[in-house]
Amino acid sequence: MDDEPLALGLVCTFIEKTPFLELAGSFSNGVDALQAIQNGGIDVAFLDIQMPDLTGLELARILEKSPERAPRVVFTTAFNQFAHEGYKVDALDYLLKPFNYEEFLKAATKAQQHFSLVRRAEESSGQLVSPKDNYLFLKVEYQMVRVLFEDILYIEGLKDYVKVHLESSLKPILSLTSLKSLEEKLAGKGFMRVHRSFIVNLDKISAVTKTSISIGTENIPVSEQYKEDFNRYLSQWM
Repeated sequence: MDDEPLALGLVCTFIEKTPFLELAGSFSNGVDALQAIQNGGIDVAFLDIQMPDLTGLELARILEKSPERAPRVVFTTAFNQFAHEGYKVDALDYLLKPFNYEEFLKAATKAQQHFSLVRRAEESSGQLVSPKDNYLFLKVEYQMVRVLFEDILYIEGLKDYVKVHLESSLKPILSLTSLKSLEEKLAGKGFMRVHRSFIVNLDKISAVTKTSISIGTENIPVSEQYKEDFNRYLSQWM
């Protein structure tokens, strides 16, 4: 998707010359692109960030909240100041115009590797399931890391990053994403936001007080903003 005809044509040409990609459509505005994506069957969307009506970033935020499997996003733009925003919506890659085929192919290969990991995980589970069912992928430095929900103890927000504390590792995972984004992805998966800076795995709680939660040796505060929801959860077991 791109509102510049030359740039749009170049991306289409690159896609058509890449053996493992198939062009599903090209659009000069975000509204038409969103409608096509919602029809399904699209794994990767190459989005220009600056677009009329609906920008690439706005479209990516809409897709991020989709209950179905949304396509992974590769941003294309002439302005490098948007790179940080791109990572906040968990973009797979970021191509700065003008880019050549080698740079495009590198981003496309990254997408291919991502979906290869997803397929292997589905096959190893013995059934075809959505990658959102029991794990998620987190961007860690220059790779996508698969994290099982059951391995997460709690998640700590640190400005533009999150620190994911795991049961299987003493060293937490540091990922460039937002706590709000993870809260949405973990909705209905046995996790709860209990503080502006913390999401906890409810199955990992070992003890509670009026103002805190214990997970192993860690004490996590429960703030007033989230106390009502947490107390409602506890009342089910008391």
